[in-house]
Formats: sequence, structure tokens, C-alpha cells
Amino acid sequence: MELRQLEYFVAVAHEKSFTLAAKRLHVVQSAVSAAIAALEKDLKVTLFERNAQRVVLTEAGAALLPEALAVQDAVQGARDVVDELGSGLRGRVRVAMLGGLALVDLPAVAGVFRARHPQVELQLRVESTGSAGNLAALLAGECDVAFLALAGPPHRDVTGWELVRVPNVLAVPVGHRLARRRRVTLADLADESFVDFPLGFTNRAVADQVFEAAGIARRIAVEVAGVDDAAAFVRHEVGVALLPEYAARLVDGVRTLPVEGQTFEWSVHLAMLRKRRPSAAVQALLRLVMRHVRLLDGTVVGADLHQRH
Repeated sequence: MELRQLEYFVAVAHEKSFTLAAKRLHVVQSAVSAAIAALEKDLKVTLFERNAQRVVLTEAGAALLPEALAVQDAVQGARDVVDELGSGLRGRVRVAMLGGLALVDLPAVAGVFRARHPQVELQLRVESTGSAGNLAALLAGECDVAFLALAGPPHRDVTGWELVRVPNVLAVPVGHRLARRRRVTLADLADESFVDFPLGFTNRAVADQVFEAAGIARRIAVEVAGVDDAAAFVRHEVGVALLPEYAARLVDGVRTLPVEGQTFEWSVHLAMLRKRRPSAAVQALLRLVMRHVRLLDGTVVGADLHQRH
């Protein structure tokens, strides 16, 4: 088994295509195919199911992927030691973000990081399926770091840092029948139309679980991917929404009030695969993120990188 073979294997696993992997690696496709064939022969397993439409990992391939990534991380760690003695950090850091996450000032993080480490390629992306998409990308090795909104413990293969906990409140238009109430119950919301997030978003999952447990079927009128968009639909009386209070209270024409006995709380985590060793570039990014976490009162605080769970 050679490092080059593992590099080609990881590229095919990420791209789900031998052709795209070859383009990414700047080699001919035959070289990628030959390297994978040699690796499969050496391991005596089939790593990919191949047909005209798709290339997917087999069970053996899925088991090998985190180990291959760990080997690559170890090699990168050796390079980091040399780079830090010479021209500074190099490499690439891929981050899966959460759309509309105002609790971490990611534009500021990205700006400072690029200025300090110009030889590191920083890639940031947003998955259309929210935290579920971020977790899938993390488990597949398609990103190095992911922001996850969680209502419970992280996935068993993930380790991370809880940045902040976020309770949700009910947001209604100022002219709504419930707007003058000090609080509401779940039963008060049984006939309401909701503005909510798509399936895969933790906010949506938390709300669905609470209402299902209470035996109340919700009617979703609009699905949006961002808190600002949700608040705008509420303001225009399209529906009510369960939103983080820190965001909803800043919108004119919207009133927020608690739901009795419910917090609809979730938390923001910064996560990595448990088996992966963070490169020096990833560690530098993590430190910056921790310094740009906003508490719900608007203050920005640092956090302890050693508090992993």
C-alpha cells in the first residue's frame, strides 16, 4: 500500500467519479484506475461499486476511508512541523458552515485567517440540508471542520466543542391574535400556519419532535433556509415561526413570546471526525473561531479548545 494509492482512493471517494478525481489530482484517469485496482488487489477487497451512472463506496471502502484520511493527516502533520520552521503554514482547510449563523462571525474569521496564513487554501461551503448535510460531509471526509446545530449528543464518530446554546421562542406578527399574550401553550398553536426550515435542519427537527409528542400536527406554509427570511415571512403575516430570540427580536413588526414548558433549545457545535488529527492549519482556524463566538447578549468570548466531548 502506497500513500499515492490512498490519495487517489480519497479523491475518488470524495468526487464519486474517477474522471473528476483525475482532474482534481491533475493526472490521467487511467492512473487513478490503476492505483485503485492495485490497492484493491493488495487489500483483497472491492472498494467501489462502479456502473455507468455512479461510483459509490462499498462497505470495505467506507471502512477504509476514515483510516485513509487519518494517514493523510499524519503526513500533513509531518509537513506542518517542517513548514512552521520555514515559510509558514500550508495546506487546505475545508469548512461546512450553517447558513445565516450570526452567532459566529465567520466573515471576520475568514478575513483574519487569510491575512495570517496566505499559503493555506480556505474553503467554506453551505449545505442545502443544514446540519444533516454538514454531518454527512464530515463523515464522508468532504470537509475538515463542520458547524453542527444539535439537539442532543454528537454522532459517535464525531468530536467537537459546544459553542453556545440557543433557545427558540415563538415569533408572531405584531397584529396577530396572540401578540398581546405574555406566553402561549402548544395547544394555542394547533391551528396556526408555520414558517419553518427544511427537513435536515435541527430547528425543524426539534419543533417536529415537540409537537409530535404533544399529538399536534403542524401545518408548514413556507420553508426557508435562513432566520432572516423566516422573520420576514412572519412580519408579512404568512405564518408564525419558532426562532432564536436574539434574531427575531431585531426585526420590526415581529413580537416574540415564550411557549409554556418548552424552550425548543439546540446548540451550535464545531465538530471534526474523531479519528482525524487536526493539521496545524485546522488548529489555527479553530482558535480563531473560538475567539469570534457571540453570546446571545451580543458579547464575543473565547472558549477552551481542550473542552472536547
